[in-house]
Amino acid sequence: MVPGTRVSAWRPGVPGVVEILHARFTEHAYPMHVHDAWTLLLVDDGAVRYDLERREHGTPRDTVTLLPPGVPHNGAPATARGFRKRVLYLDLSRLDERFIGPAVDSPNLVDPLLRRRVGQLHAVLDHPGDELEAESRLALVGERLRHHLRPRPHAPPAAPRPRLADRLRQLLDERLLTGVGLEEAAGLVHAHPTHLVRAFTTAFGIAPHQYLTARRVDRARRLLLAGLPAAEVAAASGFYDQSHLTRHFRRHLGVTPGRYARAGGRGNRRVEGHQPIG
Repeated sequence: MVPGTRVSAWRPGVPGVVEILHARFTEHAYPMHVHDAWTLLLVDDGAVRYDLERREHGTPRDTVTLLPPGVPHNGAPATARGFRKRVLYLDLSRLDERFIGPAVDSPNLVDPLLRRRVGQLHAVLDHPGDELEAESRLALVGERLRHHLRPRPHAPPAAPRPRLADRLRQLLDERLLTGVGLEEAAGLVHAHPTHLVRAFTTAFGIAPHQYLTARRVDRARRLLLAGLPAAEVAAASGFYDQSHLTRHFRRHLGVTPGRYARAGGRGNRRVEGHQPIG
């Protein structure tokens, strides 16, 4: 585990919320990665610096950060003391793909009411048995997010991505478990290998192998929180073995899969054993 790291994660029984993550990092930096869910982020202490769509952003005090699915981003402490955050991962039933573009343009939302509502939702989700209240509060959060992200009437259309990059991305998604070599991928999409890597990286801001690993780590997180042992999760996520999973999982999240999934407390919650922060 990276020194000065605390992580707790669990899956609530609330439709639309695929995962909750509470974390404290002082040194750990996330590499470029993607999620298949929306990342709704509150930073409660310190600040985070991150890149999204090749633009650098921070997390100003009292804002709510919303990172869209499928768009690569990273993250690192912006202060010497690190940061403490709370994250909700929301599926596309809460916000559909129409809102991805506006979220890329304006990921940091300055809205005290929204921040208060997200904080209240976290508080309710921490107590199993209050699902109706959680669903009600989630509905209010979703409404507020859609208000911020509604498409602008005269917004310029987004530049189309090269078809080659989209075809490789589709292939990587289809081969998430089995993988695909560069030469094979180039043959399947009828492109030179070097040109294929360059087109994908230019379009998405992340190399094909980084994209595939990030998707596998994301899948591993869900399976660990569902209660599967790490050895089974490795095979079910496309990793060669448990050590292969552990190496990439730790690089992405700062903790091992076992610590991430360690049972702690109640219900379906999984809590990582933590070390004290000085």
